[in-house]
Amino acid sequence: MGATLAQVPMATPFVLAKSDGLARDDGRLASDTRDLVARASLGDTEAFRKIYECYRADVARLAFRMAGRRFDIDDLVQEVFVQVYRSLPEFRGESKFRTWLHRLTVNVVLMARRSAGSRPVFDASAPFEEGTDTCQGGPDENAERHERMRAFERVLDCLGDKKRIVFVLHELEGLTPAEIAKVVGAPVLTVRTRLYYARREIEAKLAAEPALSDMTLTFSSRRPGSGDEP
Repeated sequence: MGATLAQVPMATPFVLAKSDGLARDDGRLASDTRDLVARASLGDTEAFRKIYECYRADVARLAFRMAGRRFDIDDLVQEVFVQVYRSLPEFRGESKFRTWLHRLTVNVVLMARRSAGSRPVFDASAPFEEGTDTCQGGPDENAERHERMRAFERVLDCLGDKKRIVFVLHELEGLTPAEIAKVVGAPVLTVRTRLYYARREIEAKLAAEPALSDMTLTFSSRRPGSGDEP
C-alpha cells in the first residue's frame, strides 16, 4: 500500500502530518491568550515575551513551509513578531488570535518572497539545522527520510503563492477552508478552488519524484466546494 501524505517522514519544522495549526486558542488557552494580548497591547513586555515563547515554534514552522530553505527562517520569525508588537494595539479580537497571527505570518513570507525577485528555487545544498531531525534511525533510514523531505519541498515549491498558501494552511496546518478564507481575505469558494487545483498540481508533480513514488494522495477526485469541512 502506498504512503499517504501524512506518512511521508519529514524533519522538523516541515513535518507533513497535519499539525493543530498555531496554538488553538480555545477554552482556557483562549482566555490566557486574550489576557496576554490585552496586557501586551498596553506595553507589558513580560506578556509579549510569553506570547513569543508560546507561538514562536508554530510561526517558524509555518514560515518554513511557506518560504522554503532559501530564506533565513529566524529573520522571518523576527519580522513576524515585530509586526505583532506593532499591530497588537489594533487587534480587537474580531477573529481568533491564531487566525490573525497566521495572516501576519503569511503576509511577511509573501513580502520576503516577492522582494527576492522570484519564487525561491529549491537549494539542494542547504544543510539541515542541527537538532531539527527528531526521528531516530540508521544512516540509510535517515538519508531516505531526508530525500523524501527534499523531494516534497521541490514539489511544493512548484505551486504559485496563492495555491501554496491554501495547501499549506489546509493540508499541513490543519485549518478549515472557512478559517483560511479569513487569513487570505477571499471567499470560501475561492479558497476551495485554489485548494482543488493545488492538490491536482501536487499529485501531477509526484510522478517526477522517485523518492515519492509510493505516495498515494487520495484527494484528486475532490471537486471545489465539496468533500471538505467548512
